[in-house]
Amino acid sequence: MTHIKIAPSMLSCDFSNLEKELKAIDAAGADYIHLDVMDGHYVPNITFGPPVIKAMRPHTDKIFDVHLMINPAAPYIEAFAEAGADIITIHAEADDHTHRVLQQIKATGKKAGIALNPATPTDVLDHIMDLVDLVLVMTVNPGFGGQSYIALDNKIADVCARIDATGRDIDLQVDGGITDETARMVKQAGANVLVAGTYVFKDGTKYYSDKISSLRKQ
Repeated sequence: MTHIKIAPSMLSCDFSNLEKELKAIDAAGADYIHLDVMDGHYVPNITFGPPVIKAMRPHTDKIFDVHLMINPAAPYIEAFAEAGADIITIHAEADDHTHRVLQQIKATGKKAGIALNPATPTDVLDHIMDLVDLVLVMTVNPGFGGQSYIALDNKIADVCARIDATGRDIDLQVDGGITDETARMVKQAGANVLVAGTYVFKDGTKYYSDKISSLRKQ
């Protein structure tokens, strides 16, 4: 049976006390810490960059899953790697030379991910699957937390089949509108990593463990 990994998105946490939030979500059983980096250019919002990630790094040993919603991404890969990222995911549209940027990520010794927006076709994966360790299917349009799930079960299943065909251990991550209800659908379609922000964080620290457990069990 596939182990389901839960990656709470820190975009929805209490930014006034990141240390406390990191320790709480770590203790609650998170597998990855999902860090949404937005530039106000590729997406209509601005969050944080390498200095904040570097400041967060000492407070947990969990995998830092850094999702770059920035354009261009290439000039910043090394900075995010040095800040403590373990996985660096770029969007297929975020650089003119996606293949080269994935090579750049791998050259830092980090795992490389590719993100597909709701309207991005899966055939963009055709010539890069040998470079990726994670494929992220966005089930909302990137840029804001708290959006409603877009039903893309067939797309998730298509990506799952492509991953299976490689014979490699590649994570299939889904991000956007993940709740206890939608978690069941994306897992049935083949996802093994679930990103959840609002659902996990909205009711406070004492519920983090229950929320993570409920996503894993659905």
